[in-house]
Amino acid sequence: MHTNQKSNIVILVVVIILVGLGVYMFLNNIASKQNQNPNPQVALEITGNKDDLVSFSIPTGSKVSGKIDATGVLKGAYFFEANIRVNILGATQNLLKAGNGTATADWMNNGPIPFTTTLDFTGLPTGPGFIQIMNDNPSGDPINDKSIYIPVVIN
Repeated sequence: MHTNQKSNIVILVVVIILVGLGVYMFLNNIASKQNQNPNPQVALEITGNKDDLVSFSIPTGSKVSGKIDATGVLKGAYFFEANIRVNILGATQNLLKAGNGTATADWMNNGPIPFTTTLDFTGLPTGPGFIQIMNDNPSGDPINDKSIYIPVVIN
């Protein structure tokens, strides 16, 4: 092999490596963007006493508007006389609209308790917000308060 052919082969190998590296970086960049939160102003994690929430029909990060019937299941002592508080909060967790829910099974047991609620997002400011599920605390003592915060986007 001549020196010219050897240098052409070396150049070809370097070009192939550089193209492969470029493709890898391009695909890796696309994959990382797909895994990012599309709206960084909206948290996608449930906070508060989140371990008490078994299920809720409105997923985190959902775009919400109008009146929505929702269902959920909670464990722990959240209900009093089958009632629970379900509020709509703004981005800074300020109260936008107070609401409630009702247990759909025996609320005086130790197991998970299903509930229903109707949330009304009509007329609220758009942007990030939260659905707050809060225990009905007849004592009024803040030490007994428990809340779960589900992030949503109000449209």
